[in-house]
Amino acid sequence: MIYIFDGSLEGILTSVFEWFERKPGLTKIIAKERHQPDAFSKSFEILTDRTKADRVWKGLTTRLGRDWMRRVYCSYLSEKPEIHQDVFDFCIYLFQHPAGAEKNYGNAQVLSMAQTARKVEREKHRMEAFIRFQKTADGFFYCGIDPDFNVIPLLINHFKNRYADQQWIIYDIKRHYGVFYNLETVEEIEMDIDVSLLKKSNQHMLDEQETLYADLWKDYFKSTNIVARKNTKLHTKHVPKRYWKYLTEKL
Repeated sequence: MIYIFDGSLEGILTSVFEWFERKPGLTKIIAKERHQPDAFSKSFEILTDRTKADRVWKGLTTRLGRDWMRRVYCSYLSEKPEIHQDVFDFCIYLFQHPAGAEKNYGNAQVLSMAQTARKVEREKHRMEAFIRFQKTADGFFYCGIDPDFNVIPLLINHFKNRYADQQWIIYDIKRHYGVFYNLETVEEIEMDIDVSLLKKSNQHMLDEQETLYADLWKDYFKSTNIVARKNTKLHTKHVPKRYWKYLTEKL
């Protein structure tokens, strides 16, 4: 049996609810955008139902601690092709076994969820460390990112608390959406303009003093650098090259 759903986490949870209602046996779930009709397979379209999804999520909270609930969410945000199936199978497995089943790392889905969530959390922490805002001519602080995983939902609380007195935008260039903090709330946004226009090469989009601040930071970084103690291998271990594009001192 193939379950076709909308690709959302609520859709996966609804699929779990429908599986226990129907008990179809071995089931594969596929996001609608990736589904290719097969004349030899039975399929069933899942209509995302928030009520059903909430019941499944509430059921998970009675069996899992906050750390594992976060792992489920982080795993979904990884956007790995196989993660929809892993989340679905993990939920089925969990509800069919006694409490503590999530500790069985011999189970393929348990192991996959733990490993995937760890990678997503690592990406989230690196974004928190390496994101550098630029002040635009409109007075907003902007940063464009293209992380390996969809970590923007995990970044909101950190930046909202750290930059509570500034209006800022973090935009995922790869996924074409971002979040905007207006000093009170955080809203999801999509930009109609080419976000590449906000890169450093387009100085007319930036505040007139932004270049000065960038140059001052570069000079400070250069003055504190001890050439004789340079260790490129250790440096790239802590700051991988793929993150250098976010760092003012590396531009």
